Formats: sequence, structure tokens, C-alpha cells
Amino acid sequence: MARKTPQQYIESLNDGRVTYWDGERIDDITTHPRFQVPLALTASDYDDGDPEVNEFRFYRDEDGNEHHRIFQIPTTKEHLVERVEMMKQTTIGTLVTGVFMALMSVKDDVAKVNPRYADNIERIYKYARDNDLRGAEVITDPKGDRKRRANEQDDPDLYVRIVERREDGIVVRGAKLHITAASLVHELVVMPTKGMRPEEADYAVSFSIPVNTPGVSIINRSFAPAELNEFDYPASSHHSMPEGFVVFDDVFVPWDRVFLAGEVELASVLARSLGLWERTGGLVESVRNGELYIGLAQLVSEMQGKDKDPVVQSSLSELIVYQEMIRMGLDYACEHYETSQPSGMVFPNTLAVNATKYYLAANFHQTIKYLHDLAGGLVITVPMEADLRNEESGKFIRKYLYTRKDVDIEARMRVYNLIRDLTADAYGGWWFVVALQSGGGLPAQRTMMNRTFDMEKAKAAARKAAGIS
Repeated sequence: MARKTPQQYIESLNDGRVTYWDGERIDDITTHPRFQVPLALTASDYDDGDPEVNEFRFYRDEDGNEHHRIFQIPTTKEHLVERVEMMKQTTIGTLVTGVFMALMSVKDDVAKVNPRYADNIERIYKYARDNDLRGAEVITDPKGDRKRRANEQDDPDLYVRIVERREDGIVVRGAKLHITAASLVHELVVMPTKGMRPEEADYAVSFSIPVNTPGVSIINRSFAPAELNEFDYPASSHHSMPEGFVVFDDVFVPWDRVFLAGEVELASVLARSLGLWERTGGLVESVRNGELYIGLAQLVSEMQGKDKDPVVQSSLSELIVYQEMIRMGLDYACEHYETSQPSGMVFPNTLAVNATKYYLAANFHQTIKYLHDLAGGLVITVPMEADLRNEESGKFIRKYLYTRKDVDIEARMRVYNLIRDLTADAYGGWWFVVALQSGGGLPAQRTMMNRTFDMEKAKAAARKAAGIS
């Protein structure tokens, strides 16, 4: 068992992985300027020696060994609540490691089809847990022409597929898109993007491999430049994380790392398993951000002397309703948890999570409008810190951004900068898309709600109300 320190985590990534960014192949991401912010962000979740933080961050398994709580399998409501609280204080570079929780949640279903795959899931989970590793959720294929199935594409590699079956393993080819933190983790956990038919057996594939496996390449993109001024970009300067375009160019996967290799009946089971925990993570992050939006709206209104205005009060109410609906949906999902049999794993209520995530995504853009309306045009035109510090230009900024004696000019600029960064600039642009697409777009939540809602109960109630025996 190895509980890594932040520095040990960073050093563990200098392993020969093939990574590109801005047209450059980066041989050592641990020293490259491009990766310093995301590295520091993810490293902050490791053992920093603070006993108070570590007591919350780690848990003890049945043998008394300590592991990061991201690996704790909930078996009680208390465990589930602890996991949600941990997610509120954990960075995205670690949250993506929840993919192992998704695998463990379907291990029993996998065992019914192939016990060897189930054993592989548990072994890789324990390997990552015991060595304090991070894993990425690798699920979305390029998909090509969406009107055609995986095996009908002009290029057969537009979905990750098995190109060779060998005695010692399989060889896969293809690519996966939108893989958050792909270059910052140790394991790439690949899942099918959707259900597959018998003729698509080569595309029904799932496995986990180290990032430095020969044939794996990662092309990175981020919403933020490498270095950002903390005053002007209070969120992006600390929270940027690259998205990976992950290529599998005839990659060999040994059998002991394979979770699915052609058993099409399991493809949709594995694909759906990731959605629940990913959507739960989206709710946790939204609750955290929602409180910020409300606080910023109140601050910017007070600084302008408009906080008692009826229009302001109405807009604040809209922001509060949005935040509280999501928080209550998350609380309900934990309170009315479900249990997987026979493993005993506890997980949030599937219908509640999907309904709340749908509400989040469907109303996010409309809700941010209220914050922008209260803040006004300064959200995107407030001058930069360099101009504030300049003796000549700074005096004009301090003169014309003045509102009243008890409002500090720098504090006012910081509020506007955070509003812009969270909702109208680098980090904000990323979140605008993520709020909608994380865990699948709106159709994915509609599908899951239709599958999990007790329609027979609703029909019975309607018949009774209508007087139909």
C-alpha cells in the first residue's frame, strides 16, 4: 500500500507517456509550463501531511489500511453522504477516478456473463486503490456519421474496436474524445460509448491500461492559457484542466486488464454505469458553484447600491431557487439511495440524479442570465490589473469605478473578474458546455428517467382516479 505525497504523484507521471499540446510533443509533463496549474490542482488531493485534512480525505478498509476516499465503496447511507461531502472538496483530476466506482457497481452483472472479467475489474480497482493511482473516464467515441452504426462507418476506426484477438490479449484501435485529465492520470479506463448489436461485437470492448502503454497518444486542449494573472482570472488561474483527445494506435491489452471483449449484452450495462456517478459529480459541482453565483450577485448589487431594488431581489430569488432545487435533488438522491445486489453497494437514487441533472442542464444558461443582468457590462470590460497598477491609468480607474466610501475599488474589480471568469470567459466557457454535456446531454437524462420512473404505479393511480377498475 502506497499513499502518495503530492510530489510523488507528480514524479509518477514522468513515465514516457506520449502527450501533445499546441503542436508540441511534451516528453516530460512534470516540468513543462503548460501542465503546472493542472498538476498542482490534482496534486492537492494527495497526502499533504495535514492530519485534519487527511482524516477527511482518507478512509480505512476492512484490513485497516488507509486509502483515498475516492475508492471507498459505499455500503451504508453514511458512506454515501461521506462520499458526496468528499466530492465537494475534491478536484476534477481526482473525481474522474470515480470511474472505478462505476466498474465496481456492475461487477456482479459482468460476472454472470464472464467471471474472469469481473475478477479483472476487482483486481484493477484494488491495484489503483492500493497504489493511490488516478484513472480517467474514457467513453466517448468520434462516432462519425451518427445515422450509421459503428460497423457501418466509412472508416471502421471511428469507434474503438478490437482489431486482433491473441492468446495473451487483444489489440485495439480507435480514439476517444473529451477525456478530462487524460494526461494527468495513471490509468485509462475505456468503456463502450453505447449499447452494441451482435454485428458490432468488435466494438463491445472495455479495459484499463496505463497511460504510457505503447500506441497511446494524447492530444490536449484547455480553456485556459498556461499562465494567467490571479487578479484577472481568479478561477482559471487555479482550476484549468486539459481535455484529452486519446488515440489508440494498435494498442495491446493483456487479458487480465480486459473487462469486455465482444459480449454485446454487456456493452450498454458498462456504458450506463458511468453516467450515474458522473451526473452525481455534476450536481455536487453545481451546488458549489450555485452558492458562488448567489454571493456574487448580492455583492455586486450591494457595491452598486442596488441591493434593495425589487428587480434585484427578484433576480436573486431566481438564482436561489435554481441552487436550492439542485441541492434538494442531490439530498433526496442520497436519502432515497438504492442498493445493488448481491454486492451491497449503495448508490444515489437513479431517477432523482437524472431528473436533477436534467433540471440543472436545461436551466443553467437561463439562470446565469440573471447574474449577468445584475452585474452589467463591466463583467467583460473591467480593466486589467496591470492598468490598475499603472500610476497614470490606475488613477482614472480608481476615480471612475468609485461608487461610495465603503466600497473598495480593488474588491469591486475582483468581484467582476470572478463573475467574468466563472460565467463569461475561460473557465466559464468550459462550464457552459460541461453543464449541458457532462454525463451525456439532455437526451441521456430523458432516456434514464423514462427507464427508471415507475410508470405502472402512475397508470394504476390514473385508473383509480378515473374510476377504472
